[in-house]
Amino acid sequence: MVGRVDDLFAPFAGRYDASLGALGEPAAIDPVLDVLQELAGDGRALEFAIGTGRVALPLAARGVPVAGIDLSEPMVEELRRKPGGDAIPVTVGSMTSTRVDGPFRVVYLVFNTIGNLVTQELQVECFANAAAHLEPGGAFVVELEVPALRRLPPGERFVVFDASERHGGIDEYEPAAQRLVSHHYGPNGHSSMPFRYAWPAELDLMAQLAGMHLRERWADWDRSPFTDESTKHVSIWEKR
Repeated sequence: MVGRVDDLFAPFAGRYDASLGALGEPAAIDPVLDVLQELAGDGRALEFAIGTGRVALPLAARGVPVAGIDLSEPMVEELRRKPGGDAIPVTVGSMTSTRVDGPFRVVYLVFNTIGNLVTQELQVECFANAAAHLEPGGAFVVELEVPALRRLPPGERFVVFDASERHGGIDEYEPAAQRLVSHHYGPNGHSSMPFRYAWPAELDLMAQLAGMHLRERWADWDRSPFTDESTKHVSIWEKR
């Protein structure tokens, strides 16, 4: 494996669910489940970075056999404490290289988590690992924000993405390296997390290198069209 993958979430595992806000509610999760359940059909699903089970647990409750990979043992422990958590097989390891018994009809990676892989090499390896777990015709699904560089004035590095009463969010960009640090300020203090952002076209090339091609791309899980104004995308690549 090229580079290094660190457990960025261990310090936040115990309060991760509480930090999700509306993203942890059924109104946000159900459209995700609708897409994944349709893609899985009568097959199995594998979640990269399964975390505390925000998506995996309700997907399994719909009857889809789900397995997971996650780098963070503390996050997996939170998953296992929940009802049904012990029934989901989870392997602690990196989504760039860890292999589990397959094959799977769908592999999915949601909530910008591919950006936690902070080099292009690691992201390429993630696509290759997803393809290795898929059956022919299976799908790899990624949810990722579109970099907000259009909001970045010349010579500036900071974009405010949230300024609510209980939370302040600032992304600090390094465009030449395609890196950013996401800063969060709130009642629990300040935290910062590094990301590597990637454009949709770059991800399409990673998919091609892994033997996959683009099947669908939407602006959100509701399958709305992806346009120049979209702030994120849900992309589905199919294994040849």
